[in-house]
Amino acid sequence: MALKKGKIMTVCSTKGGVGKTIITLILSNILKEKKKKTLLIDLDLYGGAIALDLNISQDKTIFHVTDDLENNRYKGIDEYIVPYNEYVDVLPSPKDPRQSSKIDSKYLEILLNSVIYKYEAILIDTSHSLDLLSITTMDLSDVIFYIVTNDFMDIKNAKNFISILKDIEFNNLKVIVNRSIDFQKDYFSLFDIKHILKTNIDYTLGKTMHIANIDKYLINGNFKGLIAQIKNHGKRDYAHLEDMIETIYKGE
Repeated sequence: MALKKGKIMTVCSTKGGVGKTIITLILSNILKEKKKKTLLIDLDLYGGAIALDLNISQDKTIFHVTDDLENNRYKGIDEYIVPYNEYVDVLPSPKDPRQSSKIDSKYLEILLNSVIYKYEAILIDTSHSLDLLSITTMDLSDVIFYIVTNDFMDIKNAKNFISILKDIEFNNLKVIVNRSIDFQKDYFSLFDIKHILKTNIDYTLGKTMHIANIDKYLINGNFKGLIAQIKNHGKRDYAHLEDMIETIYKGE
């Protein structure tokens, strides 16, 4: 029987503080609930927080993968991956930011090829920089989730970013408007945002998904408690994300 390739899904934005990492973690929980074996890769190299948010140790990171590949010490991806639960494993970002600049994007395809048949989902959190590593990641992705908020500068940056992706014919983009972040900023309607960006809005996360004391959960490493709160307050929006993941795997 032929092995089935996993889906590579990248979460990105062009502004920090838009909820990108939290949405990535929520998606990993949905994939777990759907019993999809998932690898969560933290490619937010200078500000990655996935290992911290999930309260997991990180002896080795993505830096060690690329460094060992470059120096012919690489023996297999398993020794760099941290198990989180039965269905989700993590490849953390570097602990030392000085290592981040040493990660060469040319090794990303090798890395992904080494896990594409091991996992049903490879979920990647990126930085908000449109650098070579981010472009390479998106180029290798089956789906790109772009997160934008109701913020003037964020929408301006998103318009430029989406225009660039269209110019280089990235047709696998899904736009998620996150209205649970800074929900007091209600400057634009969804109609306005759609016409400013000149693209469809695929999914919207509403104000009910806002968790006022979210830091309390993350500082205490209580991701399960955070998910319970999100599902309780933002049940409808959580269901939208579930439907989004279901659509990606529909027909398999």
